[in-house]
Formats: sequence, structure tokens, C-alpha cells
Amino acid sequence: MTPQEAIKQLETRFAGATGVPVEFRGEFTVTVAREKLVEICRFLKTECGFDMLTDLSGVDNFGDDSRYEVDYLLYSLKHRCHLRLKIVVPEDNLVVDSVTGVWRTADWHEREAFDMFGIRFHGHPNLRRILMWDGYPYHPMRKDFPLAGLPADLPETAVDAGRAEAAPMIGGPFVTTSGARTAADREPRQTDTASERFEKKETS
Repeated sequence: MTPQEAIKQLETRFAGATGVPVEFRGEFTVTVAREKLVEICRFLKTECGFDMLTDLSGVDNFGDDSRYEVDYLLYSLKHRCHLRLKIVVPEDNLVVDSVTGVWRTADWHEREAFDMFGIRFHGHPNLRRILMWDGYPYHPMRKDFPLAGLPADLPETAVDAGRAEAAPMIGGPFVTTSGARTAADREPRQTDTASERFEKKETS
């Protein structure tokens, strides 16, 4: 079965619950209705052979009307092909049904999306933060979260319990020193001979 054939079956089985498929560089993405997510995922696993959930990620389309989404990257071991599902999550109702009952590996993926984006997964067996500490008030992967971070109280169990402060980076995270030597100039390469390395050392 190909991704196109799986999408056709989805369109037949779940009429009105799928969007227009998008193809990019040989990969296919289809947006599906949030309320039909678990049913669609179970159908794709049992009837179409997409037995692996290789990734699940939140997305913040900051500035768009439909700000959040969750993407599911499926893989079929039998048919050796990928299929990506996408659901739109409204900002005023950041709740999605958990697919841990379909693929157990969704457990930690959903916890990460909850931690980083604040998207809650209804029916998750243990929905708690996975990277930040319990009680941390922010979601660091949201696009309105500053690169330098935000001050927050550290948990009492931390070695240096107190307060985490913002950490601005001098010049910003993507600014390099003007006039700095390139990596090729300052680092030996496998093709360099001993004499070439010596010459670089003498001229530097």
C-alpha cells in the first residue's frame, strides 16, 4: 500500500474528516479532523499497516488564525512508506485525544508536546512535564517565548533552589565576531598535510 492509497481509503471511510493531501518531496501530509483522530489512527494502523509512530510534535504557527497544530509521522514497516497526519488545535481549546492506546510510543512524545507547547492530551496515562519541572509556568517552544528565557522560581528540590533568571546572549544567538577566521582556517582537516598545518600555524 502506498500513502496515496491509504489517503484514498481515509477519504472513503471518513468522508468529510480529511483535508486535501499535500505532497512535498515524495512525502504526503493530510489534515484530519481533531475529533476523529484516534479512530483514524487506529484505522491506519490496523487496516493500512502504519504500525509505527516515529514522531509526534507540536507546532506553533504564531500569527496565524489557527495557531497550533500537532503532527504525527507514521511509518509502515511492511510497505516501507511514511504518512504524516496533521490536526489543527484552536488556541482557546488546547486539548487533543491521546493516541497512546494506538501506539505506546506516543507516551513521551505527547508529554514533550504538553511540556513545550502546553497542548493537553486527553486520556494520556501520565501527562506531566518531561523536560521542565512541575510548576514551571511557561512553554519554551512557543514562538512568543524569548530566546533568553524568562525568570521563574526553581523547585525546592533543585541543588541551588532559588530563581532562574533570563540569560541574554551578547550580540544575540546568531551573531559571530566580525573578521573571525573561518572553521576551515582554524581547524585541521583530514586532507591537511603536516606541512600545511605548520604553515597555518605560522601565518595565524
